[in-house]
Amino acid sequence: MTGSCLAIDIGGTKIDVGVVSADGSILDRQVIATGAHEDGDALLGEILAVAEHLRARSSEAPIVCGVGCGGPMERGGSSVSPLNIPVWRSFPLADRLEQALGIRVAVDNDAKALALAEGWLGAGRDHSCFLAMVVSTGVGGGIVLDGRLLDGARGNAGHIGHLVVEPGGRRCACGVRGCLEAEASGTAIRAITGKPAADAGPADIERCGDMVGRAVASVVTLLDLGLCVVAGSVALGFGEPFFMAANRSMSRSLGLDFTAGAIIVPAGLGGDGPLLGAAKVGLDAAGTTVGPR
Repeated sequence: MTGSCLAIDIGGTKIDVGVVSADGSILDRQVIATGAHEDGDALLGEILAVAEHLRARSSEAPIVCGVGCGGPMERGGSSVSPLNIPVWRSFPLADRLEQALGIRVAVDNDAKALALAEGWLGAGRDHSCFLAMVVSTGVGGGIVLDGRLLDGARGNAGHIGHLVVEPGGRRCACGVRGCLEAEASGTAIRAITGKPAADAGPADIERCGDMVGRAVASVVTLLDLGLCVVAGSVALGFGEPFFMAANRSMSRSLGLDFTAGAIIVPAGLGGDGPLLGAAKVGLDAAGTTVGPR
């Protein structure tokens, strides 16, 4: 089967909606702020308005809709409760989108979707085992092991943002103290420093990288991975100092022979990765034959 995908990446700060071809070309897109909404229906309505606008001006009608959304969620997005979107708690995202759009809708965690995209077209293309991460408003992850994206019992495998990296540290939105998301996300950096992550100083960048490196080391050791690919506005905005700090921290926390050579690198798809990941979720669900650009 061939055809394009209506792709929707839903994050705590922004929502990226686009039309993506089977070779990963972004044919059209529009970004809106997640913003503050009175209820979940209002947020969904804003997303649908953009989606319908893009569909109306597309020369190739999308055959499927793929969605990457923050978690946790029930498998397939039948119910989503993104920690950074308080108006969605047990929100039936997949069904509501499918009813409104009239095409098949496939939903997965946004960081798992990123892992699919990076394995398809990005920095994980030649690797059968890797971790993909987003360090942005929140922190999420997706794991590819032996060439297969891990789902877990309820579809939530890869939540690296909720590994504890600072015992007794800041309380996370999940209720636990010291989670990576509570210590190194954009939301956490603003709370700790009083400034947005874009204005973080060298010490703040070093600390963020250090925390990420600690968490990645645990996953590398647990699953025998050699590569971690990191995307997200915070990580990519911090750039080389962040990646140097993360690799130093990871190296200090690795001791077994098989972990030697593990590395943390920037995502190969940059800011397009999450949208392309959402598209891959949809294209895979539709059985569309995908290829390189």
